[in-house]
This record gives sequence, C-alpha cells and structure tokens, in this order.
Amino acid sequence: MGAKRLVIAIDGPAGAGKSTTARALARQLGYLYIDTGAMYRAIAWKAIDSGVKLKDREEIGRIAGTSRIDLKDEEGQLRTLVDGEDVSTAIRDPEVTQASSVVAAIPAVRRALVARQREMGACGGVVMEGRDIGTQVFPNAEVKFFLDASLDARSHRRFRQYQSPAPSYDETRAEIEERDLRDRERSDSPLERSDDAVYIDTSGLNVDEVIDRMLQTINARR
Repeated sequence: MGAKRLVIAIDGPAGAGKSTTARALARQLGYLYIDTGAMYRAIAWKAIDSGVKLKDREEIGRIAGTSRIDLKDEEGQLRTLVDGEDVSTAIRDPEVTQASSVVAAIPAVRRALVARQREMGACGGVVMEGRDIGTQVFPNAEVKFFLDASLDARSHRRFRQYQSPAPSYDETRAEIEERDLRDRERSDSPLERSDDAVYIDTSGLNVDEVIDRMLQTINARR
C-alpha cells in the first residue's frame, strides 16, 4: 500500500514564500497545489472587471457565490480560471493585489470560497496555502506549517515579483504593512498561527532549505 495522502496546510503573511514553497512541495510529493490566495484575487478581479466598487460588500459576496473558480496545473504552471476565462496574469496586477485583501475580509466571500476549498481538498493529497487553512479551512489537517519572514524580506520578495509598471519599493513595503494589518485584524478568519502548526522563519532560507524542513515533518507524520 502507498503512503497516506495527506492534507498539508501552509499559512502565513504576504511575501513569506508560501506560494513558491507550496508549489515546489506539491510537485515533489505528487500532490495537488491549491493557491487559495489566487481564488480571492479572482473574485477581486471579477469585481473590478465588472465595475463593482469594493465597498459594495453585498454584490461582491454575490459574485463569490455565483462564480466558478478553477485552479489547473498545466505543465507545472498553475492557471486560475473564472467562469472558464484564464485570468492567471490579470490577478497579479497591483490593483487586484491590493483589492484582494479587502475582498477577503467579506464574510460572504470567505464562506463561498472556504466551501470550494474544502471540496477541492476533501480526498487528501493536497498542499493548500493561504491565511486560514490550518485554522478554518482544514483545522484537522494532518500537517500544518506557518511560514513567516521579516517585513524587509517579504517586501523585497513582493517587489521583485511585480512587472513593469510597478510600485516603488517603499510603496510595496507600505502595501505589505497595510495588508498585514488588514489580515490580522479582520473579524472573519483573521491571520493566526494554529497551535499545532510548525513555524518556519524563511527570511534567510532558500526554497530547498524550507522544503527540507517541511519534508522532515511530513515523513514523520506519514
């Protein structure tokens, strides 16, 4: 019999390296990678594209409840589709990035997307990353990690991800600080470290070093 297929939850603030690490870890394990942040970005993108103002929480909640969001791995690249339309590039726009944390604080949006995330991970064999995976989406996940890094390290990472035209480094750092505050202080599913999550500070580590630490924990649990 093969090893049990686990649910692996990875949480942490913006720029901590969750997406890069989770994608590489899933590839190494042969698991499905689920970027929940991309799902919130997708709703933010659709709201902006539809001309809906971010303060219209009711309409954005309706969008979340009626839109079909799919994540597909195509030759190692995660594609994000909204109602069949590929928005993988569009959701990385700085405007969408900023709007996504506003959208993620809307309870109706979180309810709709958490239900979809649970459906996607129900059979195990997934690496799911976000901000409330180990506390809300899969509180009983077999393995949980909380990735963190210094504000400077996270800001530099996010700044390097932007394509031209891009905000300045100072603007990026301020954006990260604002995002941290919004994520930690929202009333619905705030960013918190689960008591049973393994904490990893990625400030001075490369991806391979982070994955090595994770695999030690995963192999012990399996």
